[in-house]
Amino acid sequence: MEMVIRPLRTSPLRRSANSKQPSPGVTFINNQTLIKSMNKEERISLITRNTEEVIGRERLTDILKKKKPITYCGYECSGEIHLGHLVTITKLLDLQKAGIHIKILFADWHTWLNRKGDWNFIRKTTKIWEKGFKASGLTKAEFILGSSFQMKKEYINDIFQMSLKTTISRALRSMQQVARDIEHAKVSQVIYPFMQIADIKHLSVDIVEAGMEQRKIHMLGHELFPTINYTTPIYLHTPLISSLKGPGKMSSTDPSSMISIRDTEKEIQSKINKAYCPEAQINENPILQIMQLIIFPRYEQINIKRPSKFGGSTTFNSYQELENAYKTKKLHPADLKSSVAEYLTKILSPIRKAFQ
Repeated sequence: MEMVIRPLRTSPLRRSANSKQPSPGVTFINNQTLIKSMNKEERISLITRNTEEVIGRERLTDILKKKKPITYCGYECSGEIHLGHLVTITKLLDLQKAGIHIKILFADWHTWLNRKGDWNFIRKTTKIWEKGFKASGLTKAEFILGSSFQMKKEYINDIFQMSLKTTISRALRSMQQVARDIEHAKVSQVIYPFMQIADIKHLSVDIVEAGMEQRKIHMLGHELFPTINYTTPIYLHTPLISSLKGPGKMSSTDPSSMISIRDTEKEIQSKINKAYCPEAQINENPILQIMQLIIFPRYEQINIKRPSKFGGSTTFNSYQELENAYKTKKLHPADLKSSVAEYLTKILSPIRKAFQ
């Protein structure tokens, strides 16, 4: 791969202030009206729901007093946007509704350093991802390319300062969940975690939102933020959706393990029908995870259609209610799958249309 040391752009990507209204089917909410209708506890509940872990929860009240609290989530732009990404997008939508300013970092340098593609691939993919995120409802977010600020002198100085305080072994350990081919890691992949920590400072982040696979890097940051004179942010870690094939992570490198936001209705139904979903089993069940983390946050009630000989149609008002029915065998995997395919198609249809 030819080594081309240059940024994709010299300034952030287009900001959402001048963007179009959301795609048909995506609910648009007036944030200021919504914020005024919520008290502090309701905002915190919205921010923290469906998280695996919140580090620094006790500081949320103070952060919400800020005129413009900032959250960010960073993404390597490689492959398709899939349901795993939609989990973090869904959490960002919660934060957007709670009045938090959203910064989405398309980490082009990180993608390249982690050996996920060459610059031509990264450029093309970044444009596709921006379109997909906006179509998913993040119409007020600020989209930023890492290469627009990561070559500045102050940023590089922070990288050097952190590298002086960290052993190679410690840096590699932080990358275990995110590095490609960690057994044969390159020096570039040791630089990666320092950049992710520096991103938080240079984007003035109060709340970091990410999947649980980022936790080790964030804990390294927890140790190193004093070195670069920045207050440790609050961390919201969301669960990872299991592979459709069974235990393991959903990944864009394995199309049979995931559902893309651009999949057709037929593809969605086929993948859901074939998905791992053992009767009464809750743990590492991707169909239940999709229901909890993607569908229920968008619907107050879920209607499961089934023939009268199997109990007739039924309605669930919360995910916990549905989960209880499933683990006690009052809800069959086939009926659950049918419902998930139906609701997921409704959610993804307007997003897919943005690419047509």
